[in-house]
Formats: sequence, structure tokens, C-alpha cells
Amino acid sequence: MHDFGYRGARFGCEGVAVETLARRFGTPLYVYSRHTLEHHFTRLRAALAPLDPLICYALKANSNLAVLRTFAELGAGFDLVSEGELRRVRAAGGEAGRCVFAGVGKTEAEMRFALRQGIYCFNVESEPELERLARVAADLGTVAPVAVRVNPNVDAHTHAKITTGTYANKFGIPFEAVPAVYARAARSKHLRWRGLQMHIGSQLTTAAPFAAAVRKVAPLARALAERYGIEFLSIGGGIGIVYQPALASGSARWWRSAASRGVLTPARYAEALVPLLKPLGLRVLLEPGRFLVGNAGILVTRVEYVKRAGRKTFVIVDAAMNDLIRPAFYDAYHEIVPLRKASARRVRCDVVGPICESGDYFCQGRLLPEVRQGDYLALLSAGAYGAVMGSNYNSRPLAAEVLVAGRQAALVRVRQPLARVWAGERLASWQRGAAR
Repeated sequence: MHDFGYRGARFGCEGVAVETLARRFGTPLYVYSRHTLEHHFTRLRAALAPLDPLICYALKANSNLAVLRTFAELGAGFDLVSEGELRRVRAAGGEAGRCVFAGVGKTEAEMRFALRQGIYCFNVESEPELERLARVAADLGTVAPVAVRVNPNVDAHTHAKITTGTYANKFGIPFEAVPAVYARAARSKHLRWRGLQMHIGSQLTTAAPFAAAVRKVAPLARALAERYGIEFLSIGGGIGIVYQPALASGSARWWRSAASRGVLTPARYAEALVPLLKPLGLRVLLEPGRFLVGNAGILVTRVEYVKRAGRKTFVIVDAAMNDLIRPAFYDAYHEIVPLRKASARRVRCDVVGPICESGDYFCQGRLLPEVRQGDYLALLSAGAYGAVMGSNYNSRPLAAEVLVAGRQAALVRVRQPLARVWAGERLASWQRGAAR
């Protein structure tokens, strides 16, 4: 479900016409719906109510401060992977005591900062990391709360670049090695076992891989609770969203129709997992990202040229792979719609950006409504792994971002001024024109 769709001939977000935002703030422009963010969070929490879960939003999906504040106000915790992300959470009003720190490469400085902030738990991914964390905690005269990220070696059947739960991936400690790791680390006076964590992949569209992983890990969690008193099991994130057709998601009846089509809704997710998790008697954490924000955002772009070359038609827009890299990186699908319903004629075309890479495209050979120079297009389902993965490639500034709530719209990230792109760079001292 989301709050984007046509109101008559014009495309809107909640109570605001998106074209007015494009003209006011320029393009490329990310637009987020606050109601969609809230609805997805509360829907998931309600489905899992029998577990009383702590939902830790994975801010790697979208770390805009206004998005984080929206979830903080709903009582969310946060899943983070860097000191910068923890600082973002604190800047948005989130609590460190409701945060879990994941990632395979935590530095000593990051560990120190998180411990001083009172992090809820470190999700540890290797024994060398455990050893480092124990040393850092000893230096600070404190005890670090820890959980192992167990790699259950369960195939999530998702894209190869977003699967994380098999032994071919860099994440976690192999399932068979976990009991010995807990036993060795339990001897440390500066580590406290708080839980067990897993995460098998992203954009999963059925409950079966989740259920298989929980069935495998639940007995291990029970044994660790009995021996070391762990208090939680984190089942990670990975709930997928609908990318195609995304526009149909705007219907108020979407959740009901989605269930009939076999889409992984919160209800289906809960139906599969609650019976497996409830008997454990452990606190349940989960770390969704894409599910909460993916359909809650769009990328708006302006058509600069329509170019015909032989039998090919290229719609050249002002957004590029530096603004939304998913199509170039994963060959990912994003539905593309005009902000005005104008032409019933459809043209097979490639929608491409201005960057000097053949991979700079948003679709290839897709039938789309005919558009002209100056028209605006929206790329749907761009709220996750969109702006947060933006870059300055080709010295292009980062896009602006807007949050809509009802009939209100606020600029929540200013478009990067062009001079800021190279503001941190300096000429070498021996180069002509360098400041002395």
C-alpha cells in the first residue's frame, strides 16, 4: 500500500500534486509519503503483536533525518552499521538504547562511541571482532552487550548481490561454530551475551525462507538462553515489496488483494513465524528496511530530450545512475509513470540519464506513454536504496528530498550546491594557484 497515484489526470502524493513539488524544488527530486511510512510500520507491528517485537528500522535503506524521526516517534529501534548512522539516529531523536550495531568491519573508534552512547547490542560477525570488542570494553571499564550473527546457511532465493545467509557470503558466524564461540566468549568479564541474531537476505517475497531459517535457529536460541541467559532472538529483515506493478499498490484494498495474489504481506509473514517464535519465550527483534520505506518514496525527473536513433527511442532525463543506482547495479525494475496523463499512445523506449556510462539507464525497451521534452516522470518504489546510495559521479550534486504529510510538503534535504561537490578538495601545495 502507498499514497501515490493519479487524482484525475495528475499524479499526487497524499494531498499534494507532485508536479508542483517538481516545479518548486527542481529535479531530480525524491518525494516521500509520511502516511505510507507510518502505515507500513504500524501494519507490521500489529501483525506481530503476539510477540511484542522491537522493530529496529534498518536505516541503510533510507537514512534521511525526517524519515528516521518519523519512525522514532512511532517507537522504533534502529539497525545501524556505522558511527555515522548512530549519530544520525541521535540527531533525529532516536535512542541508542534501542539500537543494534551490525556490520562485519566495526572499527575500535566506532565501538568506543557506541559503548559510550549506551548501545543496546552489538551484532558480532566474527571471533576477531569479539576479541576487539572485549579489549575496547576493558579499556573503557565497561561491559559490552553482544549477540552473534549466526549464518544459518539457508538460501533465501533472492538476487545474488542481496543474499546474506549462506556460507558463500561474508556475513555472520557459521551455524555449527556458534556454541563454541559463546562458550569461549562467556569467560570474558567485559562481554555480556544479550541475544542471537540472523539475517538471510533482502527482498524476499515468500515466507518460506524465513520459516526455514527460524526452524533451524530456534533450538540454538533456546539452548543459548538456558546456558547463557540470552534475552532476545533477532530474525533480521528482508521482507520484500512490490515493484511491479507498483502503481496498483495505491488502492485502499491493496493488502486484501495482495494476499489473494500470494504477495508477502505482514499477515502472511506473521502467520508463518509467530507460531515458531512464540514458544521460545525470548524477546523478538526484527530489522526491516525496504519494507518500511521502499514504496513510500519516488524519484521525480524531467525529460530533457527525446532522441530517435534508427528503431530506438531514448527518453533522456535529468536523473541518472548517481541518483538511483539500482537499475544499473541490480538490473532492478522501477515502474515509470508520467506526472500528467496526456497521451494514450505508447512508445517502446529506453529511459536513460546523462552520465557517460552505457549502464546509466532506468529501463530498456519498455512500453511507456509517449512523452515530450519538459514533461516530468516519476520512478516509483524508490524510497529504499535510492538517495542513500547517491554519489557525485560526473560531479553531479546530490538530489533534493521532500517529505509530504497530507497537504503539507517540507524540503528535508536541500539540493547539494554544486561547489560543495568539491568543497573538501585542495590543490597540492606545489601546484600553481594553490593557497599559501
